[in-house]
Amino acid sequence: MEREGREGREGREGGTDADPGTVRPGGRTARVREAVLRAAGDSLAEQGFGNLDLADVARRAGVGKTTVYRRWGTVTGLVADLLADMAEQSLPRAETGSLLGDLTANARLVRRTLADPRQGALFRAAIAAATYEAETAGALRRFYAVRVAEWSPCVEQAAARGEVPEGTDAAEVIRAVSAPLYYRLLISGEPLDEAAADRAAEAAAVAARAGAYVRR
Repeated sequence: MEREGREGREGREGGTDADPGTVRPGGRTARVREAVLRAAGDSLAEQGFGNLDLADVARRAGVGKTTVYRRWGTVTGLVADLLADMAEQSLPRAETGSLLGDLTANARLVRRTLADPRQGALFRAAIAAATYEAETAGALRRFYAVRVAEWSPCVEQAAARGEVPEGTDAAEVIRAVSAPLYYRLLISGEPLDEAAADRAAEAAAVAARAGAYVRR
């Protein structure tokens, strides 16, 4: 869905052979992971999944290719870790006190990310790869599950305030906000401007208030 912030948060001083994400933050392994994931994101955005190469990523990151092969093993393993890191580093949800305010904040964050030249290209490449590569597809689903779960409480809070009917499916409302923006990114090529984000948020809020997302 969206990502802002540095890439990489892992490590134990002096350690080099732990699985990504399994050891405490800090130290050399954290710096290596941050550099490698940044390089992987740059390469994915520039060249696409089909041209992603572990040796090239190691060169870009300034680390030994043996380290990259040992820690990530495959291109798909590296992309999976990149997506996991992006989910971890994404900004937390806003709390404006109203459903429309919260959904607008979500839509604008998604728009900023997808409209960013590097991030938009990275997401296009990852989504394209997910259509034929099962491990990447699974990693992408996990990424979106984390982001939807992060923002779903704003709908639950709206239900508690009486803004939307009881039984509203919070996850479906959040998905409805970003869907039109991804359509512009991947299909129509229409501008990803703030007006489009605000319309997507308002449409989702109106539909939610009308009971369109109540679980049947």
